[in-house]
Amino acid sequence: MASEDVPALIAIGESMAMVAPSRAESLLDAESIRLRAAGAESNVAGHVAALGGGAAWVSALGDDVLGRRVHQEIAAQGVDTRWVSFDATAPTGVFFKDPGRGVSYYRAGSAASRMTPDAVARIPLEQAQVVHLSGITPALSDDCAAMIESVFERVAASGALLSFDVNHRAGLWSVEDAAPILRDLANRADIVFVGRDEAETLWGRPSADDVRALLPAPTRLIVKDGDVGATEFSAYGPAFVPAIPTDVVEPVGAGDAFAGGYLAGLLRGWNVQECLRSGHERAHLVLQSTSDSAPARA
Repeated sequence: MASEDVPALIAIGESMAMVAPSRAESLLDAESIRLRAAGAESNVAGHVAALGGGAAWVSALGDDVLGRRVHQEIAAQGVDTRWVSFDATAPTGVFFKDPGRGVSYYRAGSAASRMTPDAVARIPLEQAQVVHLSGITPALSDDCAAMIESVFERVAASGALLSFDVNHRAGLWSVEDAAPILRDLANRADIVFVGRDEAETLWGRPSADDVRALLPAPTRLIVKDGDVGATEFSAYGPAFVPAIPTDVVEPVGAGDAFAGGYLAGLLRGWNVQECLRSGHERAHLVLQSTSDSAPARA
């Protein structure tokens, strides 16, 4: 169980400054843009916090105005940021979202890419209920990969659950490099989120059942299939909940929203269907905007 002083969920990973059009239009034609904070793990923490759960985000930011802004915005979502550090010798990463056309990242050499096992050594991961990671972090640097390994080892030896979103980013590493590492990490986690199309790209497994055969170890395996729905495999067998029909503005961030909604339900003790439905509801909100994080608290 989580300590009173330690949030139920601790998420670890890079967040960046995000530049996106204020409306659903191309970055090329937009006359108005906005600057927000975004990152897979802080997004998850933000959605958990938005649903009333205790959530912390651990990372490193540049000691610059963008880093301060990212920190300020994530904290405003109700996320505990006490374990975020600032690096005066490295920048905060930036990415540009072009609705309907993808994203462009400028994150090489960022403060977060310099994180090592020492960055989490004093953080009481073992006292959380869930520690959440993604497959983005081990691709950032060898130091980050070592940090992820240290987190896996510590959580495995504790009563906490390890949540892992496969989250393959082709711009960070090739399928050939990523596939075996992400498979190994997923099979060592307690809770795993993976897209059906992502699993097909990485491992040549086209169906949810195929993915489960490849990843038999996780206690809870959630295979997301876009606008079709999501299937969870657990000791109770498979359970499917359809997606919510949505007019999509921009898909980036929907997977994080789903994971956040699901984990918030899990922390509340909801059943499988309720957790999956909560994930769909949060993804539905994000799909209708150019943002990919939870709304700031009033």
